[in-house]
Amino acid sequence: MGIGAVAKGVLLTLVLVGQPLLAQEAPARLDPAESWIDDRWRGIELSLVLSRAVPWRVFTLDSPRRLVVEVRGVDWAGVETDSLLLGDNATGLTLGEGTSGWARLEVELGRALAVTEAGMTVAEGGSSARLHLVLEVTDDESFAASAAAPPSQEPALASPPAAPPADGTFVVAIDPGHGGVDPGAERAGLKEADLMLALAEELAEALEGAGVVPVLTREEDSFVPLQERMTLARAAGADVLVSLHADALKEEDASGASVYTLTDEAVGEASGKMVERHQGSDLLAGLDLRGEDDAVATALMDLARAGTVPASRRLAQALARELPKAGAALNDHALRQAPLAVLNAADFPSVLLETGFLSDAGDRGRLSTPGGRAPIVRGIVAALTRWAAEEAGRPEPLTR
Repeated sequence: MGIGAVAKGVLLTLVLVGQPLLAQEAPARLDPAESWIDDRWRGIELSLVLSRAVPWRVFTLDSPRRLVVEVRGVDWAGVETDSLLLGDNATGLTLGEGTSGWARLEVELGRALAVTEAGMTVAEGGSSARLHLVLEVTDDESFAASAAAPPSQEPALASPPAAPPADGTFVVAIDPGHGGVDPGAERAGLKEADLMLALAEELAEALEGAGVVPVLTREEDSFVPLQERMTLARAAGADVLVSLHADALKEEDASGASVYTLTDEAVGEASGKMVERHQGSDLLAGLDLRGEDDAVATALMDLARAGTVPASRRLAQALARELPKAGAALNDHALRQAPLAVLNAADFPSVLLETGFLSDAGDRGRLSTPGGRAPIVRGIVAALTRWAAEEAGRPEPLTR
């Protein structure tokens, strides 16, 4: 996910809503052979290859000038700084520990440089992740004005939703990705978090018009942790969750929407990880697991997923059909699977919709205006309503 030019405050953060988070027992490792910090014209290009995706944040500090990259859950053991620092525009490099579990990399800057691109891409299957940054020359005044330490990471929680409707109303949890200190991808002055919130609000209005009850996991530019998003959806009695994102790639050769569902490989492991991370009472709607041991809780969650995972894939297929019918751009590889944390809920189907690529000028144009987003909204509404009608004739999953 890429980050564009920063005018006010350079803090850029990714907290991995919608990124692989399943295997977190051991610290992530840096691959020094594939990582480097080198000159790019008068600026700097940084590429860090890690053994898995992790939360990250980037900011600059003044007096002396330096770039700070913080990554959570990474162990620098065995990494030689001399092997990473290749160019002349970065005059020094230190590795250490930040605060609250963040590992810290500081790059001494030979001149005033601003972060113009930043993003993390994940290899197929989640076997590795690359954090890529580009810094370009700026003036001294702009650098000094934007240099700042990260603000508090205390989450801003969304308002609790109303009680679940008891009349069989179709409830859709809309999850606008990122928010607050987690801006997501950014290009050409556009932030993924802002665009997805605007799209979520437009989608909620359209769903209400179709007789569907929408529930937003955030209603402002605030950081809401993933567990809280799931809790809000569950408390509202969500029948399905749609997480909205917009990717950005270093290469500008991808465009259009794509839909992610949970991989088969991740299904069983996800149950075990959720048992570890959540209280038993928050794992499945209407099913209190606090009195059960982990093996029983995991088995019950796997049984629930026996219904929700296939339903998620049927929804993904419906979205892939209806989006182009509504005039929305669709990626050539529209149906995808990945071990994404936001798709772990066992008690309701979940999909992650990448609505386009901010690295593509056409997608940026479509996502940046209500008129450009309208076909996406129409396609999602059509897919959800038709999918719900078809699912109504199928056997109900364990928890609904």
